Amino acid sequence: MTHPPSSITCASLSFTWPDGTTVFDGLQVAFGPGRSGLIGLNGSGKSTLMKLITGRLAPTEGTIRVAGEMGYLPQNITLDTTLRVEDVLGIAGTRAALHAIEAGDVREEHFTVVGDDWAVEERATVTLAGLGLDHIGLDRTIGEVSGGESVLLHLAALLLRRPDVLVLDEPTNNLDLYARRRLYAAVEAWSGVMVVVSHDRELLERVDQIADLRAGEVTWYGGNLSAYEEALAAEQEAAERLVRVAESDLRKQKRELTDAHVKLARRKRYGQKMNDTKREPKIVMGQRKRQAQVSAGKHRIMHEGKLTEARERLDEAVEAVRDDDEIRVDLPSTAVPPGRSVLTLRELTLTYGARVEGEFELRGPERIALVGGNGAGKTTLLRTIAGELDALAGEAMAHVPLRFLPQRLDVLDEELTVAGNVARFAPEATDNQVRARLARFLFKGSRADQRAATLSGGERFRATLAALMLAEPAPQLLMLDEPTNNLDMASVRRLITALESYEGALIVASHDLRFLESLGVTRWLRLAGELRDTTVEEVRAEMAGS
Repeated sequence: MTHPPSSITCASLSFTWPDGTTVFDGLQVAFGPGRSGLIGLNGSGKSTLMKLITGRLAPTEGTIRVAGEMGYLPQNITLDTTLRVEDVLGIAGTRAALHAIEAGDVREEHFTVVGDDWAVEERATVTLAGLGLDHIGLDRTIGEVSGGESVLLHLAALLLRRPDVLVLDEPTNNLDLYARRRLYAAVEAWSGVMVVVSHDRELLERVDQIADLRAGEVTWYGGNLSAYEEALAAEQEAAERLVRVAESDLRKQKRELTDAHVKLARRKRYGQKMNDTKREPKIVMGQRKRQAQVSAGKHRIMHEGKLTEARERLDEAVEAVRDDDEIRVDLPSTAVPPGRSVLTLRELTLTYGARVEGEFELRGPERIALVGGNGAGKTTLLRTIAGELDALAGEAMAHVPLRFLPQRLDVLDEELTVAGNVARFAPEATDNQVRARLARFLFKGSRADQRAATLSGGERFRATLAALMLAEPAPQLLMLDEPTNNLDMASVRRLITALESYEGALIVASHDLRFLESLGVTRWLRLAGELRDTTVEEVRAEMAGS
C-alpha cells in the first residue's frame, strides 16, 4: 500500500482572535515536499499560522490536514533544567530497557520497548555529533547546557524521531555563529517537508521556495531568498510603472472630462442664443434642445465612466506597490564629536567570570560589533555598562548619556500607549512634540494610541527604540542586544536605515553577521573569557571552519 506524499494543507482557513481581530479569512495554502521559507511582515500572522498548523490554536473555520508525522521546533523553548539529555531526546525508556537486557533481564516487556531500535544510543550519538553536541553526554542534565545548545538538543530530538513534516519557528534566535552553522547543515540535509519561519538570511538562502504571507494570503516564489528578492524587485518595478501609466491616464481622463464640459457649455450658450433671437421655429428649437440634452448626458456619462475606471486602475496599481516607509532618526543632539571619550572599562570582572583586562576606551562615534558564543557574557557586559548589574571588580564608566535596548524588550509599560511610553522617557516634551517624533518611527495618528500590550513583535521593537532614542537627554551611546531577534526582514532593513542616520556611538551584540556588516562597524570585539579585538575576516573564517 502506497502512502500519500507528506504535506500540510490548509483549506478555507479562518481565524479570529477573541477581541474580534481577524487574522485569516478563507486562507488556502499547501506545503509540499522540499524546504519552504515562510516570510512576512511582523503581525502578518506567521506565528499564528504555525500555531494553527501544529494544533496550538484551533481555527475559527476551515480545515488543516497534515499527511505524515509532524515535528515542531517552537520559537521559545522552555525545558525543565532537571531533565536529562536522554529525556529531551525521547530515548530514556528505550535506553533503560536496552541496559536491562544487556544486564541479563530478559523480560518480554523490555524487548517490546526496544522493538527494532537496538542502535538507539549510536543513532543519538551520531545525531548529536552532527549538530556539534558530541561533547554532551546522554546522562547530562539540561541545567548544564547553554540556551543555544538546548535549541539544538530539541532539534536533535526531532531528527531522531524522523518525522515526515518538520516545522521550525525562528530556529536561529539566540544561536551563536557556531550553532547556526550546525543548524544550517541540518536544514540542508533535510529531505522531507520542511516549513521554516525565519528572518535569518543565511537560513533562507538554503530553502527551495519562499511563501510570502501578506494581507492574509500566501504568494509563492520559486528558489531561495535571493531569488525571491530579485523576483519581487522586478514585480515592484513593473507595479511602479503601472502606477505612472495609471496616473497619466487619470490626468488625461480629467482633461477630457473638463474639455467635454466646456464644449457642452458652449453648445448650451449657442442654443440659448438661437432661442433668444428666434432664428428657428419653436418646435425645431425644442427638438434641438432635447437632442442636445440627451447627447450631453451620454457624453458626460461616458467621460465620467472613463474617469472612474482610470481611478480604479490607479488604486489597483498603487495597491500592488509595497509600503516601504522607513524609520528616520535624524537627531542632531545624539551626535558625538570625533575623539570625545564615550566609555571607559578598566580591569573589569563581570558577574559570571568574563574579564576586561587593562583599559578599554571607546571614543567618538565608534561603531562596535560585540561577538562571542552563547554564554560568553555579552549580555552581562552590556547590562554592567548600563548599570543594571554590579561588576565583581573594576569599573565601567560612561561619559555620555546612554540607553540600552535589551533582548527582552521589557522597557515599555504594557498598560500605557506608545505615546504614553515615549512621554515617560521625555517628560518635558509636549504631546504634539511626542507625536511628531513618533511619526518618524512609523507610529502616525491613531497608531500612537495603541497600548503596548497589543503590539506585534516588530511594532514593540520600534516603540522601544523610539522610547530610548527620543529620551531626554538624547542618548549619545546606544547599546543593542541581539536587536534582530524576532524582526522580519522589512523591520531589519528599517533598523539598518535608522542606525545609518544615528550620529552617536554604537555597541551591538549580535550573532547575525550580515546585519553587523551592514552597520558600518569600525571595530570588532570578541568576548570569550576576556574581551579582545578581532576582525570580521576572523569571525567569518571561524564560522566557515566550525
